[in-house]
Amino acid sequence: MSAPRIALVVNPASGVGRAAKISEAVGARLRAGAQVTVLAGTSAAHAVDLMAAAAQQHDAVVVLGGDGMVHLALQALAGGDTPLGIIPGGTGNDVADVLGLPADPLVAADLVLSAVLASSVRRVDLGRTAAGTWWATVLCAGFDSAVNARANRMTWPKGPRRYDLAIAAEMLRLRPYRFRIDLDGEPMEVLATLVAIGNGPQYGGHKQMTPDGRMDSGEFAVTVVGPVSRLTLARLAPKLPNAGHIGHPSVTTYTAREVGLTALGDDVEPGRIVSFADGEPISPLPVITTCVAAALPVLVPPGVVGRAFTRPAD
Repeated sequence: MSAPRIALVVNPASGVGRAAKISEAVGARLRAGAQVTVLAGTSAAHAVDLMAAAAQQHDAVVVLGGDGMVHLALQALAGGDTPLGIIPGGTGNDVADVLGLPADPLVAADLVLSAVLASSVRRVDLGRTAAGTWWATVLCAGFDSAVNARANRMTWPKGPRRYDLAIAAEMLRLRPYRFRIDLDGEPMEVLATLVAIGNGPQYGGHKQMTPDGRMDSGEFAVTVVGPVSRLTLARLAPKLPNAGHIGHPSVTTYTAREVGLTALGDDVEPGRIVSFADGEPISPLPVITTCVAAALPVLVPPGVVGRAFTRPAD
């Protein structure tokens, strides 16, 4: 019986260059039981094309990088049968974390290989926008998406510190927005600081914004943070890793399979409210997104039970 064929796709920029430094060691771990071809795209579009082609020629596509790299992989693999393996090498690594994979990329590589050899695969739900973009973690708009947009415009500093400075800058512009939210066709208008639509429980480096989100439930968990002061937001932010914002009087939660989000009001600057998902810009509002059940096969090591799931593997 021949060894399984793995395409290992590396994002050299992930984790401020961390992925590039460990790619050789990760490849060596995978070669202990598989034939490995290492690929690296020269751009986002090139990486998607590489992964789409690799899916036709390999038994699994494994990415070494962060949630941004996973986001690219979704565009190539969603709706197909070639499983995706994830080895964390980025800054946040939320998808890998909720799947139950360890933060150490070499240990994760061993576990991903064990999943390949055991054909241990689970299909997970994904979000898909009306424009056809797939996403895995949380789609958000409002304060948090403004922070992401500002951080992406900044060239200094590198790493998580850039987001800290972006948060501080956006705090000065803090204001609620009028949104129309359509939950499975039922509209409501709200004043909100942010709206988060969760396919999974967390984003932004283990922040549990939508703690009830599960990737096998067939629906989204939606968190709406109403108008809050800078002081209240500053107090809530440290509680996000433990979902401590849930239960606050300004926070409400919902579930829905399809969510539409529209910015209302003539005072909204054109292009100011941009939706983000998996830390990547999706589109200016309005946006419509649907939970697509079992859209993607992922490699989950035998015996590993992550917080992405409502039930154990069959």
